[in-house]
Amino acid sequence: MITVSDLSLSFSGQALFSHVDLLFTEGNCYGVIGANGAGKSTFLRILSGELEPTGGTVSIDPKLRMSVLKQDHHAYDDYTVFETILMGNPRLYEVLKEKDALYAKEDFSDEDGDRAAELEAEFAELNGWEAETEAGRLLQGLGIDNMALYSIMSSLTGAEKVKVLLARALFGQPDIILLDEPTNDLDVRSISWLEDWLAEFPGTVIVVSHDRHFLNNVCTHIVDIDYNKIKMYVGNYDFWYESSQLIQRMIRDQNRKAEEKIKELQNFIQRFSANRSKSKQATSRKRLLDKITVEEMPASSRRYPYVGFTMDREPGKEILTVENLSKTVDGVKVLDGVSFRVNRGDKIAFVGNELANTTLFRILAGELEPDEGAFRWGVSTSQSFFPSDNSAYFNGCDLSILEWLGQYSSKDTTETYLRGFLGKMLFSGDEVYKPVKVLSGGEKVRCMLSRMMLYGSNVIVLDQPTNHLDLESITAVNNGVAEFKGIVLFASHDHQFVQTIANRIIELGEGGCRFDRSCTYDEYLELTGAIAQA
Repeated sequence: MITVSDLSLSFSGQALFSHVDLLFTEGNCYGVIGANGAGKSTFLRILSGELEPTGGTVSIDPKLRMSVLKQDHHAYDDYTVFETILMGNPRLYEVLKEKDALYAKEDFSDEDGDRAAELEAEFAELNGWEAETEAGRLLQGLGIDNMALYSIMSSLTGAEKVKVLLARALFGQPDIILLDEPTNDLDVRSISWLEDWLAEFPGTVIVVSHDRHFLNNVCTHIVDIDYNKIKMYVGNYDFWYESSQLIQRMIRDQNRKAEEKIKELQNFIQRFSANRSKSKQATSRKRLLDKITVEEMPASSRRYPYVGFTMDREPGKEILTVENLSKTVDGVKVLDGVSFRVNRGDKIAFVGNELANTTLFRILAGELEPDEGAFRWGVSTSQSFFPSDNSAYFNGCDLSILEWLGQYSSKDTTETYLRGFLGKMLFSGDEVYKPVKVLSGGEKVRCMLSRMMLYGSNVIVLDQPTNHLDLESITAVNNGVAEFKGIVLFASHDHQFVQTIANRIIELGEGGCRFDRSCTYDEYLELTGAIAQA
């Protein structure tokens, strides 16, 4: 259990949050959300003891062991995988090292023997004899062969290091686990395993994540950092989001009577409660949703961008034909005889090999030439492309946001017209005069989305559009693409994004398309066995 009392944190006289009172209890998973810069990771650092608050206290029973996910990929390069995981329980690692040092002594004394006996007893008490087995089991769950246990960390890939560091945080039966973006660089199989592991974990979990599907599956509570306050709500992310949006709509509608508002809220709560069996989160040990009261429902100060793609013309029957497309990149054949046909109404998610997907999209956008094969767009189609790497659009560019967007407008270049698109992306006032070369990753993505909305295309191609975005922007992009009436070709790491948009899944591999079927993402995962079914 963690008790937060009257917590405050200020930087340079500016309050990040103040007067925070929270209670984190065992058996629950808490998802920490907030706009970029709200202080999510900072809050975790305070809980872990890494950062001292300006005021207030964080109380944790000294008998409880806390484990924290470390994201420094190079901190353990000189250690073996097993040593790195073992460090997740610092005391166990200390005991093992001292024990090994004693046994390595040439002049082993009686005193050394007594000390060794004490260490052996503590080692057994800390479950040290099962440490190797547990470490191997964690690695296997995350998709790494336990034969890698004694490999040097520096020999691993970046993605493998991420998994080892996650295993380190989960190792040794901690009482409290703090996780900051644990799903970064994880494949869908590993994420599913982590969800199941956390569902069975009896202690306290506090997690920061931009992965809405993950938050929905693991969280029993949402901790929202907003209005320089931190408040806790029962339920998963979708429940928090929908209730927040409902409250905002009601605040804007001043003509409704208070009784009507309360009734609508109550009906909403009842509907959600009735459907809670549809989520892994609903398997929580407690019927937490039943305790929700109307007064607890959140209203948010966040601003959501508006993403809406409109077509200047309807596409005809002929959309896109790809025939025997092949491409070699840096000596590796990433596209191998790819053939498929796109039909009206298709929203196709390309999954699997990320480099293959990016290469295909760049060929379709005219940025690369294939080595073999050909493709043909229908004469009635118009396309706009969102690349995974947008640096070519911004590097060395001295234009303001307004001037930059004006380059891509063939209809109207007036400031009023362009401000309309930028305003939807939360660029207002003098912000539109900011040079694009100094924009953050998220701001550049919003500029690219504004550019795409200008075109009025009936085909949009999106390569990882949610990268660099906060939860609010991800949700806006998700809704905008889902509502688009045209054709969508896209790739994304965001499970919920793919599940709610795609009506067809294509997986590229050796020999072309390894999988091509009209289905949802979850159906694809079940059909291909990517997630083990109960």
